[in-house]
Amino acid sequence: MLSRFMSGSLRNLEREYSCTVRLLDDTEYTCTIQRDAKGQYLFDLICHHLNLLEKDYFGIRYVDPDKQRHWLEFTKSIAKQMKSQPPFTMCLRVKFYPPEPAALKEEITRYLVFLQIKRDLYHGRLLCKTSDAAMLAAHILQAEIGDYDPGKHPEGYSSKFQFFPKHSEKLERRIADLHKTELIGQTPETSERNFLQKAQMLETYGVDPHPCKDVSGNPAFLAFTPFGFVVLQGNKRVHFLKWNEVTKLKFEGRTFHIYANQREDEKIILTYFAPTPEACKHLWKCGVENQAFYKLEKSSQVRTVSSSNLFFKGSRFRYSGRVAKEVMEQSAKIKREPPEIHRAGLVPSRSCPSITHGPRLSSVPRTRRRAVHISIMEGLESLRDSAHSTPVRSVSHGEFLPRSRSHAADHSGDRTAVISDEAYSPSDSVLPTPVAEHGAELSGSRQINGAPCSIEEEKESEAGTPMRGEGGDFAADSRVGQQQQHAGEGDSALSEVEQVNKFVLSVLRLLLVTIGLLFVLLLLLIILTESDLDVAFLRDIRQTPEFEQFHSEYFCPLRRWFACKLRWVGGLLINK
Repeated sequence: MLSRFMSGSLRNLEREYSCTVRLLDDTEYTCTIQRDAKGQYLFDLICHHLNLLEKDYFGIRYVDPDKQRHWLEFTKSIAKQMKSQPPFTMCLRVKFYPPEPAALKEEITRYLVFLQIKRDLYHGRLLCKTSDAAMLAAHILQAEIGDYDPGKHPEGYSSKFQFFPKHSEKLERRIADLHKTELIGQTPETSERNFLQKAQMLETYGVDPHPCKDVSGNPAFLAFTPFGFVVLQGNKRVHFLKWNEVTKLKFEGRTFHIYANQREDEKIILTYFAPTPEACKHLWKCGVENQAFYKLEKSSQVRTVSSSNLFFKGSRFRYSGRVAKEVMEQSAKIKREPPEIHRAGLVPSRSCPSITHGPRLSSVPRTRRRAVHISIMEGLESLRDSAHSTPVRSVSHGEFLPRSRSHAADHSGDRTAVISDEAYSPSDSVLPTPVAEHGAELSGSRQINGAPCSIEEEKESEAGTPMRGEGGDFAADSRVGQQQQHAGEGDSALSEVEQVNKFVLSVLRLLLVTIGLLFVLLLLLIILTESDLDVAFLRDIRQTPEFEQFHSEYFCPLRRWFACKLRWVGGLLINK
């Protein structure tokens, strides 16, 4: 009896596993779910825990053992999607950024989006002018610590908080001045709403960058926003395509293609190369989901999308969920008492320091910190300086990607933008997207104040590896340039080999499909001519004059010829 009870308990344990989800305020939600539970079940548990109704903007993200990011698919089993063994660890993140976050119906939804954008600001994914950066940081201060109090907030109190990857003393003073004078009396809800209104006007709002390379081997970042598809390269935005202009997204191996119609008579195809086939597939699926969410009018218009033009080749994927218009219509029908919000302003963060907790993490003295900024008066350069042969559409009001100028922060006015390095190199310390060769590409743009700008740098900081001194960076940069040149030549040769292999595989697939179709036709012909099936449509076909002529003049002689040959072969075998 006891052994039967123990065996039953073990079977129940095998059917269940533990799952931990890290929320946007860096608290953790742990639950036990059945092994066959689907992603929707876990997502519903989290939304119930948060008392969240406007949940379509959010998703659950996880990382596989190969360090590749994925969004959890709600229609599939969790255990089948995870390539690791339980217990599983995931993160709740904003998957589809609201086009107008300040206009969201419920305060709890606005608060969660506020936490996500604050995280984007810290990790350098949200770029802006110095004046906008100061106002955003001041709104964060007001939302989390309230009104300025001389007794609680001594001189220089804003320097203890880390809002961006980098900023200067002058910007810190500007943040404190705004917090002291212009935001007095604002409640956390009001400050968060004003923060969202300011953030949604920035050109990198909603950017979740995917590292890639263009056809010339130059690094680039691809992103999908509420307004369209964006390509960030070097220190400028080289492409922006609205969702109604994007006609198709396709991938093969590491190659990602974007088809678009910018005008009635102008069609363009953009091609980029992801670090791995898995990263390319993740990029493609993100693009398919974003296009369906923001472009379509109804979820009934969603169709299964194939990554290839041929039905027997490539991956197939279908977005499951409501589209943006349906989500906003459903949100307008919400009628309930606003749920209580437990703001986590005093909870330390794992991925980025809470602005109300502890001093700024610096690895070098203040005198050696660089303030990185750019002039916003410089317009976006056209693509004539790029290796692309495809047309460019520049819709920016100013160049928002950075150029580094050392030790110039205290001498620059408000006509500067902050929060980045020499090239757009965002990172997410919780869930990074791996880039195979990005360590060498970004080694010349290391940040000095402790905020990681790449995955390799995060590993160094965790292991306690000291960073290179400034004197050694210049020589390293020259070596990196040579390595990049050789790597670009190798990538071009590799891409040619891959194209040949893809062509050969396509021909083989086509040949196999053709042989299969001929075999099916042969079986159907035998059934029509030799079987005794008394089916109406077969009887009608057999009685047609064309079929009778085919049967007597072609099929019967061919059958007799095959029978004669088979008897001849059989006779040879018997005589031997």
